[in-house]
Amino acid sequence: MGGGVAGVIKRAAGPEVDEEARRQAPIPVGSAILTSGGRTRYQAVIHAPTMPEPAMRIAPQNVARATRAALALADARGFASVAIPGMGTGVGGVAHADAAAMMIKAIRAFVPHALQTVVLVDVDPAMVQAWREALKDTTRLEKGQR
Repeated sequence: MGGGVAGVIKRAAGPEVDEEARRQAPIPVGSAILTSGGRTRYQAVIHAPTMPEPAMRIAPQNVARATRAALALADARGFASVAIPGMGTGVGGVAHADAAAMMIKAIRAFVPHALQTVVLVDVDPAMVQAWREALKDTTRLEKGQR
């Protein structure tokens, strides 16, 4: 687990979560793995990488692939809810608007069995605003508005 969101998780959850994730490496883009929640209050942490190697610039499609993988694993494990942070906008170099659009599109296209709630979380106000805009855009499109 390197920088960005992975680094935040490592610091919050503790080294045991990093060790659990490393035992399951490599994790290809478009796949996800599950570890314990470590020192967090969460049942588990889902790791869904956006880049094949640390510190790589990525295409926005990698954000969609990681989002779909995280949703699929949460659903397969029977989780009723999942929190997903913004992905790919730091080291990956994806614009907030592009990452948000990819994530919202992936979430809306996902057909869950157990998963009922997806919470988007981020400390970056630009990411939160990008999600708001992406939600407005997709809602307009669904209603046939421009």
